[in-house]
Amino acid sequence: MCVAALCQLLAACASTPPTAEALAANDPYEMTNREVMAFNRQVDKYFVIPTVGIYFLTVPPAGRRGVHNFLGHLSLPIIFVNDVLQGETTKAGHALGRIVINSTFGLGGFFDPAVTLGMPPHREDMGQTLAVHGVKEGPYLVLPFFGPSNPRDAAGLATDWAIDPTNLIPMKQHVWWAAGRAYFTILDLRSQNYQTLLDIQRTSIDYYSSLRSFYRQFRNQQISNGRQAETPAELPDF
Repeated sequence: MCVAALCQLLAACASTPPTAEALAANDPYEMTNREVMAFNRQVDKYFVIPTVGIYFLTVPPAGRRGVHNFLGHLSLPIIFVNDVLQGETTKAGHALGRIVINSTFGLGGFFDPAVTLGMPPHREDMGQTLAVHGVKEGPYLVLPFFGPSNPRDAAGLATDWAIDPTNLIPMKQHVWWAAGRAYFTILDLRSQNYQTLLDIQRTSIDYYSSLRSFYRQFRNQQISNGRQAETPAELPDF
């Protein structure tokens, strides 16, 4: 899905000449990106936000925390692979330990006892791995439904999806599994960053440019494992 969206976006961008300002911001497809962002915001306004509201009203905080923990637990095999590919041996050990401990004592990942044992959650993905090995991010992109991205992160997202162990689930069951996982992932992420993104929107002269800047800072912070002093400490989770 990510690859198809990227191909469609690039095809649309090919006929749109970039402005000098867009080229300076490494955003040659800005006009198309803005159109895609407008589409995404309509989807968010009329479908995602109302669903998140129902989610908050019907699921208590403990339940939402369990969903968040479980979704993070499902990502641990991918995180472990990327830790290894980046040479992050300590983090790889933590990821492996979290898989074992939270799968058992954490009741399948709904609880997170590994934190109390000195193994806090962390995130790694193939986009970060490619960056660590010198692959440039390329121009800024806004993908339909996925939002801010770039060619490197889009390729990384597709790769992470391809190596996800849950793809081993038989096709008939996998369709329902993937749909349910995507649904709750959207609810979880959007419920976490709702207020932060709203604040950015309210305080920005140009929301598009602000979000582009925040996304790049967020990714640079992840790639450097938070070692960039000039990066704000609190960024929305994309």
